[in-house]
Amino acid sequence: MADTAVEILTIGHSTLPYERFLALLQRASVTAVADVRTAPFSRHFPHFNRETLRDELRQDNVAYVFLGEELGGRPKAQRFFCNGVADYEKMARTKDFERGLERVIEGAKKYRIAMMCSEHDPLDCHRCLLVGRALHERGIVVRHILSSGEIIDHRQIEEKLMEMSGKSDVDLFEPPARRLAAAYRDRALKVAFSEKPDNARKSATAE
Repeated sequence: MADTAVEILTIGHSTLPYERFLALLQRASVTAVADVRTAPFSRHFPHFNRETLRDELRQDNVAYVFLGEELGGRPKAQRFFCNGVADYEKMARTKDFERGLERVIEGAKKYRIAMMCSEHDPLDCHRCLLVGRALHERGIVVRHILSSGEIIDHRQIEEKLMEMSGKSDVDLFEPPARRLAAAYRDRALKVAFSEKPDNARKSATAE
């Protein structure tokens, strides 16, 4: 049964200076960061490397936990790829993923958690399209911190997804849930980690 009193945030560190990143967390009253990057390192922004970030956050009274093994966006096994692209729907059905979700949900009863990955826009990141979706479908309130400081609800994300996919128009013969699932699938095909060499942007990210 969902605990509707629980709220979980997400944030992307992108190219932010640590001070700006911390300010966004503090503005949203975040007390813990759950790192959902598969590879918790940043070549160009070393302040977001796992150990460095953990130590900095702890000095600023923000807890840190790494959950990239359970909730990362870059799978290791070939069975989680479809035509060379990470298949979020398959990944969401694994026991490891379920355990990761439970850890976040339980943690959110004690801390105000922000799940962190690298992408600036939640619509470009598995923290939203995979993890945020799964939490939202369990009745958890999910909200996304933008680099501007604005915080948007996951329902707004889903509305935007429908618009982007062209599936927002009412179709009497297709259930809304099916149209939404197709919109998620369409977006994931564009932004999920890809093994294909021509997908240079995603192959270089820290998901």
